[in-house]
Parts: sequence; C-alpha cells; structure tokens
Amino acid sequence: MSQQFKNHDMTMMYAIHDALRRELERIARITARVDEDPRHILSTAVGWELFKKFLTIHHTSEDLTVWPVMQQVLADRPDELALLDAMEAEHAVIDPLLADIDAALTDRDSGPERLGGLTDTLYTKLNGHLDHEENEALALMDITMSQEQWAAFATEQRTRVGDDSRRYLPWLVDDMTAAKLTPFFAKMPEQLRNAYDTEWRAAYEALDPWGTKTTTP
Repeated sequence: MSQQFKNHDMTMMYAIHDALRRELERIARITARVDEDPRHILSTAVGWELFKKFLTIHHTSEDLTVWPVMQQVLADRPDELALLDAMEAEHAVIDPLLADIDAALTDRDSGPERLGGLTDTLYTKLNGHLDHEENEALALMDITMSQEQWAAFATEQRTRVGDDSRRYLPWLVDDMTAAKLTPFFAKMPEQLRNAYDTEWRAAYEALDPWGTKTTTP
C-alpha cells in the first residue's frame, strides 16, 4: 500500500497504520469469540490499553502539528481544505468510540449487546480513515509540509510516547514481516535497536498484551 514520496520519509507513518490495522484484527477476533466473555478479555488486556494510547497519540499529534499547518498553506485551495476537513471529521468520529467501548465493557446490562456493534464500527471507521489518509492525504502532506514541519510532527509523537518507548517500539513492529523489519530497523538509531534486541522485545512479549498465552484455545 506504500508509495514513493519526494520530500518526506513515510516509513513510520505506514508502520503506525499497519500496527493499528493489526490490532483492529485482534480486537475483531476477540469480540467474535463465544467461548469466553469478550468484555472480560478486552477489559483486562494490556493490548487494549496500548492500542487506545498509541492511537490517541497518533491522532492528537496530527491534530496539533499536521492539519493546522496544512490548512494555513492551503488556505486558497478549497478542494484540498475539504480533504483536511474530512481527516479531522474522521478523527472526531473514531476517538469517542474508544470511550463508548470502555463504557460497554463495564455495563453489565446492555454492554454485551452493544460491544459487538461498537467494535465493528471502530473496525470499519478506523480502517476507512487509514485507507483514506494513505490514498489521498499523505501525498498532500508530502508536497505541503516543510522538512521542519514534518520533523515537528515526529517530535510531537515521540514526546507524547515519552518513557513508554520501551513498549511502543515492540508494539509497533509486533508481527512485522522480516522484509519490512530489516529496513525499518536500519533507519533506527543504534541505541534504540540495541535496547529493543536486549531488553524491550522480551519485556513486551512477557506482557502477553492480548492474553494469548492463557486465552487462545
């Protein structure tokens, strides 16, 4: 799904999107289970908390450092502004779904009936947004944002991740194919690669983010 860009390296953007799609698939499998209450699995899974946190960081960083910058540059181009408005509107639909799902997880009365519909909506809306952004918005980012502005976006994300990098990096590359993993890590600072290899990967696996060691038949 990736494409060539002239100005900015989109490797991390695609990696984040792929990680979010991967987690959506896992959430869908959990909520489709009939052998155990999916509310119990989701509410106790570290994976659900990480998914919410890193999705929120990604969207907030775009809301603060990408869309406003592009809106200023594209102020006299209504078609491009309409695309940016669509991106923000899609965020506005997706983000509250996380709170609605959390509410369903603790609702003993109507929660079980609501959960499947809410997670289905999240699956559809977020996948649709990621596809929309990749098919249209990334190319516009590439030609609109300066190197400094693109770096500010990356810095905003890193700052918001903060000390949770030890979980974020393993989460990001979880299930990444070897063909993508090798060039991905080739662009990483040696210090991060070493931390991942010697400590972070094992610690992340020990978290058992989705409880697969105990809940998979």
